[in-house]
Amino acid sequence: MKNVTIYTDGACSGNPGPGGWGAILMYEDIKKEISGAKKDTTNNIMEITAVLEALKLLKQECNVKVYSDSAYVVNAFNQGWIENWKKNNWRTSGKDPVKNRELWEELYELTQKHKVEFIKVKGHSDNEFNNRCDYLATSAIKTL
Repeated sequence: MKNVTIYTDGACSGNPGPGGWGAILMYEDIKKEISGAKKDTTNNIMEITAVLEALKLLKQECNVKVYSDSAYVVNAFNQGWIENWKKNNWRTSGKDPVKNRELWEELYELTQKHKVEFIKVKGHSDNEFNNRCDYLATSAIKTL
């Protein structure tokens, strides 16, 4: 199985407001950068979208390490939130509907096709790939 590293970031100018996302996929010595934007969105939607769009590009089952500065995304998987949401018919522990359910469902499905590990990185620090994803996300907003 191929080992793929993915860095992702989402950004919003105002929350909600215009938003962008960026991702870098790395396999051996190949790097691919992707990004996109949406006129009216939230930071959390952009964070999820970055991971979604990156995983959608994988053509076969891979071992994937996803690096994100979004505690929302990383904790959903690493702390079992998403499993509990699924078990509770997409409701939170407080019985409220899970926000961004459609995106979470799609992301969950994609994570079932690969062996995915989520790793939290500190945002806006000295991680060159996280910084590059932030640049891709904020630059994408400017294209709107």
